[in-house]
Amino acid sequence: MSVMIVTSLGEMIVDLYVDKCPLTTKNFLKLCKMNYYNGCLFHTVQKDFIAQTGDPTGTGTGGDSDYRFLYGEQARFFGDEIRVDLKYLKTGTIAMASAGENLNASQFYMTLRDDIDYLDGKHTIFGEVAEGFETLTRINEAYVNEKNRPYKNIRIKHTYIMDDPFDDPDTQLSDFVPVASPEDEMQLEDDWVPLDERLAPQELDEVLRAKDAYSSAVVLETIGDIPLAEIKPPDNLLFVCKLNPVIEDEDINTIFSRFGTVVSAKVI
Repeated sequence: MSVMIVTSLGEMIVDLYVDKCPLTTKNFLKLCKMNYYNGCLFHTVQKDFIAQTGDPTGTGTGGDSDYRFLYGEQARFFGDEIRVDLKYLKTGTIAMASAGENLNASQFYMTLRDDIDYLDGKHTIFGEVAEGFETLTRINEAYVNEKNRPYKNIRIKHTYIMDDPFDDPDTQLSDFVPVASPEDEMQLEDDWVPLDERLAPQELDEVLRAKDAYSSAVVLETIGDIPLAEIKPPDNLLFVCKLNPVIEDEDINTIFSRFGTVVSAKVI
């Protein structure tokens, strides 16, 4: 039984151990069917260890099982299905990220290297990545902060169920689709592309010069040589100020053009 997971860094095909872990795989499949994982962040990436996702809040502390939507709050978590014959032998092993014994909900992780045997017997292993290991490699190479959160968001875009052996409940799962992970103002969104990859060299140079000019204006404001950098002064205002000796006439024009038409600007 397989599911395609489409992420902002590529696609993966996941094979599920339906016969060995029916409770866990049913939960995963039904959450996929209700689009629960769409928009979820890989909120934790520990290089050469694991990448964790499945929390719609994006915090790593949220998430609900499919059973909670069907049977109420008391069914938010479900029990472990730890099998001694399922071990962390290879990259792409998929397991539940539980909050404790028998406290599984929606979060799961994928291993990013082979032979992590010290995890054996600790969490329910319910599947493995069958195709798309290049996507796992990209996730593993992501730049992260001190809390192992990627600087550039990595999201699950969509999940596609290729085969589901479990009957759907009478309740419409689509009624329970949660709000996707919110944007994090401290992170770069997954569609962010650096300026040097978006602009031609000449355009990039103009943008950088404008940024430098604005920075110079802010510095002048700070030391009291010009009014507020964001406020246009009255017309016909004369500025006389001390500047860095490396600043050229054209830079002077750029700096002061933000405040109105520059009649003349000259380095004396």
